[in-house]
Amino acid sequence: MRTERELYCVIMAGGIGTRFWPNSRQSLPKQFLDICGTGKSFLRMTFERFATMVPAERFFVVTNARYKSLVLEHIPEIGEHQVLCEPVGRNTAPCICYASYYLRKLSPEAMMIVTPADHLVLNEAEFQTITGDAIEFADHNNALMTIGITPSRPETGYGYIQKSDNATISRVKCFTEKPNLELAQIFVQSGEFFWNSGIFIWKVKDIISAIEKHLPEHHSLFDAIADDYATEREAAAIERVFSECRPISIDYGVMEVADNVFVRCGDFGWSDVGTWGSLYQLSRKDKYANVKPNEGCYTYNTRSSIVSLPKGKVAVINGLRDYIVVDTDDVLLICPRAEEQNIKKYIDEVKFNTGDKHI
Repeated sequence: MRTERELYCVIMAGGIGTRFWPNSRQSLPKQFLDICGTGKSFLRMTFERFATMVPAERFFVVTNARYKSLVLEHIPEIGEHQVLCEPVGRNTAPCICYASYYLRKLSPEAMMIVTPADHLVLNEAEFQTITGDAIEFADHNNALMTIGITPSRPETGYGYIQKSDNATISRVKCFTEKPNLELAQIFVQSGEFFWNSGIFIWKVKDIISAIEKHLPEHHSLFDAIADDYATEREAAAIERVFSECRPISIDYGVMEVADNVFVRCGDFGWSDVGTWGSLYQLSRKDKYANVKPNEGCYTYNTRSSIVSLPKGKVAVINGLRDYIVVDTDDVLLICPRAEEQNIKKYIDEVKFNTGDKHI
């Protein structure tokens, strides 16, 4: 990795993580939890992953205003001004606009890594190599870089990137969002398609140029408050901009339509750990293929299930197969693994009947 430009890392940490309900809540969402049992939250692991490349003073975390104190608790190395607070979630394009236009004021020639806060990487050394290649390419080219993951299975929960050739760094041919199983199997067999990690690398001026071209309404809104970033006027200006800008993902708004999108693919033990099912796939299992706490969980005639309990809680489970069981102080979820896509529906019904106190 070689660049003479200032390199910044922007962590997107504003999501609520509803698919990990009831452990992930509005008050303490997934990125602040130690779901994988590593002793560190996802946000902390993300910061440490990039801290070998980027000094602490060049990190920015974009999150909902309600989570600012949580961010500073999990990353005490950064200052309050490094937490950019969204008044309301508007998907990834407005989030990236906020960070990009802010950084343009600080360092208009800077490089910028954008990463979600809640992913798992098992092979840190390989990740560093692949990310370094992408940084160097973006530094010397007018390129919007993304990181692709060599697929290990026909996953229907991820987006896919198709490469145009077999070069180490390749121009992107197309993006495909969450295909059905039959199409995912074709993608994996072809060898041309890779999972979309949602990690991006580009020069600040290149992403702003792309936003101006492909999302002109967003450009107008965020560019109009250029003088307000990093001042006492910023919060009010951002409140106004977010109330007016439409929600859209950076993939749909820019990456799928730009002609200068490139991908560096590889395999470094990546997962977005987006669901209880994906956590089940990643976790160590007992001889009956159950994922459960080491202590306090007694299972009988139970197979291929995942159990999450509060520390110190005892549970006896008999006769389940392929189930999710999640117990918290105030919510119990028991759901077939094959039906976890219904968790959002369960949340909506609970919220309708009891308000936000269990959400």
